[in-house]
Amino acid sequence: MRKKKNNTEPAKLKRFLHEFREFAVKGNMIDLAVGIIVGGAFSAVVNSVVTNLVTPLIGILIGVDFKEWAVKLPKLYGNAEPGTLAIGTFLNSLISFLVIAFIVFLFVKAINKFRSKHADSPPAAPKQSKEELLLIEIRDILKGSKADS
Repeated sequence: MRKKKNNTEPAKLKRFLHEFREFAVKGNMIDLAVGIIVGGAFSAVVNSVVTNLVTPLIGILIGVDFKEWAVKLPKLYGNAEPGTLAIGTFLNSLISFLVIAFIVFLFVKAINKFRSKHADSPPAAPKQSKEELLLIEIRDILKGSKADS
Protein backbone atom coordinates (compact mmCIF):
# COMPACT_ATOMS: atom_id res chain seq x y z
CA MET A 1 0.00 0.00 0.00
CA ARG A 2 1.28 3.44 -0.92
CA LYS A 3 1.10 6.34 1.44
CA LYS A 4 -0.89 9.34 0.31
CA LYS A 5 1.18 12.32 -0.69
CA ASN A 6 0.86 15.15 1.73
CA ASN A 7 -0.61 18.26 0.09
CA THR A 8 1.65 20.44 2.20
CA GLU A 9 4.83 19.31 0.38
CA PRO A 10 4.54 21.95 -2.40
CA ALA A 11 3.83 24.58 0.24
CA LYS A 12 6.91 23.49 2.22
CA LEU A 13 9.04 23.62 -0.90
CA LYS A 14 7.69 27.06 -1.77
CA ARG A 15 8.37 28.29 1.77
CA PHE A 16 11.87 26.78 1.67
CA LEU A 17 12.65 28.47 -1.67
CA HIS A 18 11.32 31.77 -0.32
CA GLU A 19 13.56 31.50 2.76
CA PHE A 20 16.55 30.68 0.56
CA ARG A 21 15.85 33.67 -1.69
CA GLU A 22 15.62 35.97 1.33
CA PHE A 23 18.91 34.59 2.65
CA ALA A 24 20.70 34.90 -0.69
CA VAL A 25 19.50 38.44 -1.34
CA LYS A 26 20.26 39.75 2.14
CA GLY A 27 22.88 42.47 2.30
CA ASN A 28 25.22 40.29 4.37
CA MET A 29 25.39 37.62 1.69
CA ILE A 30 26.11 40.16 -1.03
CA ASP A 31 28.71 41.87 1.18
CA LEU A 32 30.36 38.49 1.72
CA ALA A 33 30.49 37.82 -2.02
CA VAL A 34 31.99 41.26 -2.70
CA GLY A 35 34.51 40.67 0.08
CA ILE A 36 35.59 37.36 -1.42
CA ILE A 37 36.02 38.88 -4.89
CA VAL A 38 37.98 41.87 -3.58
CA GLY A 39 40.02 39.58 -1.32
CA GLY A 40 40.97 37.40 -4.29
CA ALA A 41 42.08 40.44 -6.28
CA PHE A 42 43.98 41.80 -3.27
CA SER A 43 45.68 38.43 -2.81
CA ALA A 44 46.82 38.47 -6.43
CA VAL A 45 48.29 41.96 -5.99
CA VAL A 46 50.10 40.99 -2.79
CA ASN A 47 51.46 37.82 -4.41
CA SER A 48 52.79 39.88 -7.32
CA VAL A 49 54.40 42.43 -4.99
CA VAL A 50 56.04 39.71 -2.93
CA THR A 51 57.19 37.66 -5.93
CA ASN A 52 58.40 40.56 -8.04
CA LEU A 53 59.59 43.12 -5.48
CA VAL A 54 60.08 41.82 -1.94
CA THR A 55 61.77 38.47 -2.48
CA PRO A 56 64.21 39.79 -5.10
CA LEU A 57 65.26 42.49 -2.63
CA ILE A 58 65.67 39.92 0.13
CA GLY A 59 67.55 37.73 -2.34
CA ILE A 60 69.97 40.58 -3.09
CA LEU A 61 70.59 41.11 0.63
CA ILE A 62 71.11 37.41 1.32
CA GLY A 63 72.72 36.57 -2.00
CA VAL A 64 70.19 33.90 -3.02
CA ASP A 65 67.76 33.90 -5.94
CA PHE A 66 64.49 32.64 -4.45
CA LYS A 67 63.07 31.52 -7.79
CA GLU A 68 65.88 29.04 -8.23
CA TRP A 69 66.26 28.09 -4.57
CA ALA A 70 65.30 24.43 -4.61
CA VAL A 71 66.59 21.07 -3.43
CA LYS A 72 66.75 18.24 -5.96
CA LEU A 73 65.60 14.92 -4.56
CA PRO A 74 67.19 11.65 -5.63
CA LYS A 75 65.56 9.49 -8.26
CA LEU A 76 63.48 6.88 -6.43
CA TYR A 77 61.50 3.84 -7.53
CA GLY A 78 62.29 4.26 -11.22
CA ASN A 79 60.76 7.70 -11.62
CA ALA A 80 61.60 9.43 -14.90
CA GLU A 81 62.78 12.61 -13.19
CA PRO A 82 63.83 13.34 -9.63
CA GLY A 83 61.55 15.43 -7.47
CA THR A 84 62.27 18.97 -6.36
CA LEU A 85 61.57 20.81 -3.12
CA ALA A 86 60.84 24.36 -4.29
CA ILE A 87 61.91 26.21 -1.15
CA GLY A 88 61.93 29.63 -2.87
CA THR A 89 58.35 29.25 -4.07
CA PHE A 90 57.31 28.19 -0.60
CA LEU A 91 59.01 31.23 0.94
CA ASN A 92 57.23 33.51 -1.57
CA SER A 93 53.90 31.99 -0.52
CA LEU A 94 54.80 32.28 3.16
CA ILE A 95 55.74 35.95 2.84
CA SER A 96 52.53 36.64 0.87
CA PHE A 97 50.50 34.97 3.59
CA LEU A 98 52.18 37.01 6.33
CA VAL A 99 51.60 40.28 4.46
CA ILE A 100 47.92 39.48 3.83
CA ALA A 101 47.39 38.28 7.42
CA PHE A 102 48.99 41.46 8.78
CA ILE A 103 46.82 43.72 6.61
CA VAL A 104 43.65 41.80 7.54
CA PHE A 105 44.68 42.13 11.21
CA LEU A 106 45.01 45.91 10.78
CA PHE A 107 41.57 46.10 9.11
CA VAL A 108 39.91 44.06 11.86
CA LYS A 109 41.63 46.14 14.54
CA ALA A 110 40.41 49.38 12.91
CA ILE A 111 36.86 48.04 12.56
CA ASN A 112 36.80 46.93 16.22
CA LYS A 113 38.08 50.34 17.31
CA PHE A 114 35.38 52.02 15.23
CA ARG A 115 32.69 49.73 16.68
CA SER A 116 33.82 50.25 20.28
CA LYS A 117 33.86 54.01 19.77
CA HIS A 118 30.24 53.94 18.67
CA ALA A 119 29.23 51.43 21.34
CA ASP A 120 30.68 53.56 24.16
CA SER A 121 28.92 56.78 23.20
CA PRO A 122 25.43 56.97 24.71
CA PRO A 123 22.58 57.72 22.35
CA ALA A 124 21.78 61.41 22.14
CA ALA A 125 18.71 62.50 24.07
CA PRO A 126 15.93 63.64 21.79
CA LYS A 127 15.57 67.40 21.64
CA GLN A 128 12.51 68.57 23.48
CA SER A 129 9.98 70.69 21.63
CA LYS A 130 8.83 74.09 22.86
CA GLU A 131 5.53 72.55 23.97
CA GLU A 132 7.32 69.93 26.07
CA LEU A 133 9.54 72.56 27.68
CA LEU A 134 6.48 74.70 28.47
CA LEU A 135 4.65 71.72 29.99
CA ILE A 136 7.72 70.87 32.13
CA GLU A 137 7.86 74.48 33.34
CA ILE A 138 4.15 74.43 34.21
CA ARG A 139 4.61 71.13 36.06
CA ASP A 140 7.50 72.55 38.08
CA ILE A 141 5.47 75.66 38.96
CA LEU A 142 2.55 73.49 40.09
CA LYS A 143 4.88 71.34 42.18
CA GLY A 144 6.30 74.48 43.79
CA SER A 145 2.84 75.83 44.61
CA LYS A 146 1.80 72.53 46.19
CA ALA A 147 4.95 72.54 48.33
CA ASP A 148 4.10 76.07 49.56
CA SER A 149 0.59 75.05 50.69
